[in-house]
Amino acid sequence: MSVVEFKGVSKIYQSGDHRQKALDNISLSIDEGKFVVILGASGAGKSTLLNLLGGLDSPTSGTITVDGKDISTLSGNELAEYRAEKVGFVFQSYNLIPTLTVKENVALVKDISRNAFDPEEMIEKVGLLDHLHNFPSELSGGEQQRVSIARAVCKNPKILLCDEPTGALDSDTGVMILKLLLDMSHEYGKTIIIVTHNQNIAKMADVIIRVRNGKIKSPEEQKNPLNVQEVDW
Repeated sequence: MSVVEFKGVSKIYQSGDHRQKALDNISLSIDEGKFVVILGASGAGKSTLLNLLGGLDSPTSGTITVDGKDISTLSGNELAEYRAEKVGFVFQSYNLIPTLTVKENVALVKDISRNAFDPEEMIEKVGLLDHLHNFPSELSGGEQQRVSIARAVCKNPKILLCDEPTGALDSDTGVMILKLLLDMSHEYGKTIIIVTHNQNIAKMADVIIRVRNGKIKSPEEQKNPLNVQEVDW
């Protein structure tokens, strides 16, 4: 069952007389509970796609339907409600509150999600149970990234959007985090969408979407040797 559908979506940024088309008339659908990897070079449009799906930006044209609801025409307040109810985010910048401890940063989501997981359980899953009472400034960049992942997962969202979630992590910790995200998808039925340039992460995906210059080049689905559905953009 499709949980995300883009139909003829374009996004144009304008600064003075300069127009930049970040996405160009894209259409795609993503089924519920899939582990999806969006691959592409810097500037290809993959982060724009993630921002549109997360309700952080609105398309210039086209429609975006999530869980049966068109989010492309929602007001600012309606988008805020959508983000609170449906979406979890893992940003490259972590966005932790410096005056709150690890546990307090993760537990924040309980104020906006009625079905949140236990914060300490999620912190344990990312390997930071010994740092419950530390502040972000006392953590390494990789540890801060893990806190942001624990917070996003703790929210128990229907869709989890991840922008380079393992970029600041060593290889062993990265594997642990990817396993957690896979479990969220395959055991809990969450739709996980990861933006990355890391080809190795794609090996774990149910669906691979390749972005090139924000435009679909050949909209076909095909099985690859890893039994992954791949859409070549």
